[in-house]
Amino acid sequence: MTKSTLLHIAAALLLYVSACSSVYAQDPKYPSTITVAQEGSANYKTIQEAINSVRDLGEHEVKIYIKNGIYKEKLIIPSWKTKIALIGESAENTIITFNDYSGKPNPNDKDQFGNMNFSTYTSFTTLVQGNDTHLENLTIINSSGRVGQAVALHVEGDRFIATNCRFLGNQDTLYAAGENSRQYFQGCYIEGTTDFIFGKATAVFQSCTIKSLSDSYITAASTSAQQKFGFVFINCKLVADALVTKVYLGRPWRPYAKTVFIKCDLGKHILPEGWNAWKGDKMFPDKELTVFYAEYKNNGNGASPKTRLHWAKQLTDKEAKSYTLEHILGGTDQWNPIKN
Repeated sequence: MTKSTLLHIAAALLLYVSACSSVYAQDPKYPSTITVAQEGSANYKTIQEAINSVRDLGEHEVKIYIKNGIYKEKLIIPSWKTKIALIGESAENTIITFNDYSGKPNPNDKDQFGNMNFSTYTSFTTLVQGNDTHLENLTIINSSGRVGQAVALHVEGDRFIATNCRFLGNQDTLYAAGENSRQYFQGCYIEGTTDFIFGKATAVFQSCTIKSLSDSYITAASTSAQQKFGFVFINCKLVADALVTKVYLGRPWRPYAKTVFIKCDLGKHILPEGWNAWKGDKMFPDKELTVFYAEYKNNGNGASPKTRLHWAKQLTDKEAKSYTLEHILGGTDQWNPIKN
């Protein structure tokens, strides 16, 4: 092989490597990791700026690391911002907070629905519409107080994961929205007063602490008739403020609500009947005829299978075996949040 031939081969190889690098290298305009710090020592000072900078409909996950601080932001992860991970420095000290609530005058006169005031659906502190969003080591607060419906976290995106997060509010703290939304909460803390975990999503809460701040209802699922699962709580701990003594596990926001508690520690604040039929709803009367409310091997002072309402169910061992992450959240893409 001549020297000239070798030079041509070497040049061709260099061109090939250069072409491959341009295809597979990280575009410097869209880094895979971003940092946020209020004092200006990072890429951005606000979380929203960092989210806005992420490539639309990106192919790879972008990790946004957030330094400790109180971020007063009404945060939106829109549907075209996918595969975003918001990772706080610590759950207790990385705080996102806002104070909108249903009925509060809208400073922009009208929202996207034409309302002059905020509604439950627009009262959020953080709205997640993008698929494959992951929250970790964060606190999200709706700080408006006991003024009615006021959402801290509103999730519509699919394949959502929250790990070691805290969601604080009063009525309607966590809106797990969307019939086609699958959500997984692991090791999280959620507190509120009335219906503070509500919505239509298929959601699993595993090893979470659920705290009731008043005598009321924990869940208000609005599961559709087509969904096999709604809200499923596994190995969770249900606690309450000292003066709270009369709490229901749930009431149905819609006729086919599905909520199941499996091997959970139920505090003494849980009422013996366990569930509520939400009577008085003129649009959807007799919801207890179609809901699926069930428990399996719960423990603690609030676990009382023999005193539950007759239309509530205790799962058999065979039925309980179907309550795995693969069965509940798998879907056609066989999603498993603990393998992501």
